Amino acid sequence: MMKNKNKKRRICIVTGSRAEYGLLSSTMKAIAKNSKLDLAIVACGMHLESEFGSTFQEINKDGFNINATVKMTPVDDSAESMAKSVGVGILGLVDAFKKIKPDVVLVLGDRVEAFASSIASVYSNIPVAHIHGGDKNRNVDEVIRHTITKLAHIHFPATENSRKRIIKMGEEKDRVFMVGAPGLDFIQDEKLISPDEIFKKYNLNPAEPAILVIQHPVTTELKMAGKQMEETLKALVFLGYQSVIIYPNADAGGRAMIKVLEKYTAKYPFLKTYKSIPRTDYLSLMNLVNVMAGNSSSGIIETSVFHLPVVNIGIRQKGRERSSNVIDVPHDRRKIVTAIRKCIFDKTYLRKVKNCRNPYGKGGTGEKIARILSNFSLTPNLLKKAITY
Repeated sequence: MMKNKNKKRRICIVTGSRAEYGLLSSTMKAIAKNSKLDLAIVACGMHLESEFGSTFQEINKDGFNINATVKMTPVDDSAESMAKSVGVGILGLVDAFKKIKPDVVLVLGDRVEAFASSIASVYSNIPVAHIHGGDKNRNVDEVIRHTITKLAHIHFPATENSRKRIIKMGEEKDRVFMVGAPGLDFIQDEKLISPDEIFKKYNLNPAEPAILVIQHPVTTELKMAGKQMEETLKALVFLGYQSVIIYPNADAGGRAMIKVLEKYTAKYPFLKTYKSIPRTDYLSLMNLVNVMAGNSSSGIIETSVFHLPVVNIGIRQKGRERSSNVIDVPHDRRKIVTAIRKCIFDKTYLRKVKNCRNPYGKGGTGEKIARILSNFSLTPNLLKKAITY
């Protein structure tokens, strides 16, 4: 296990996308203010690409110092390019960790950057801590998530069910800490922007229904990514409601979706697209739109705090724990239209949404993670994992 000369424990957080950073920011703040910890940051992937908004600037604006950057975004929409990005990422991350000398590398979820970071860390004899392990979504992303769990040495699941799954995978109980979802911290801590400001900034009419849309490619359905995006857009065009649409991530299939998006937004001005929007704006939009549509994990995890109805499209989030504010539909424009109308006009359903309960905790996750990392015993035995059965 590599040690730095600083008496504080150096925790290196790796972030590769705007959405992931939004989830990690509360933990970064908690680590930065913990007297026993020293924060280091590696920015990679989408953060460094202008076509996705150069979102590393958001990290800097929040007052954090980026210690290293690693370029590893897939060069095209092919599965082969996605696979190669893992290898490219490992090469760059090994060098970054050698420079930073972290005591622990902290990653979140199932993205390619987290996967590459975990491999680079394990072979560099650096302990890995993993947030949001144990979640289910029944596609290739779940395979990667569980693989990261087996590579990781400390686990921070968001729910009790996820904690139990990690232990069933043979992980030692005293390495697993149920801390809730970090995405809820920001909602709890951040002061939202007033509706008037948001309506003005995003050119929205408060007298008309508004939809927030985020749709990403599905790893097992890459060839259908553009068509799936088009089904959603055709539903939005049929409805004619003002929509704020955020670009998909940089995974394989994302560029095909963007191409379709650009075609539709050029023709229909009520479809407003953004490469990226600030986290506070994003949460403030959640607080005032009528419905969210797409397949983002934030639609599953964060929206119930705002009692916001969600139309979850396709299989990307299949199997995830969710509240009663989520309606699942396939990539079918007619069913998407029906579900969106229900979310806006069905008073019985809206009463149900108003009483929905979030299964991912009540916030404070970042502080819990920082506290555990500051006190957890980092002995050489931490790296010596053995399956428990």
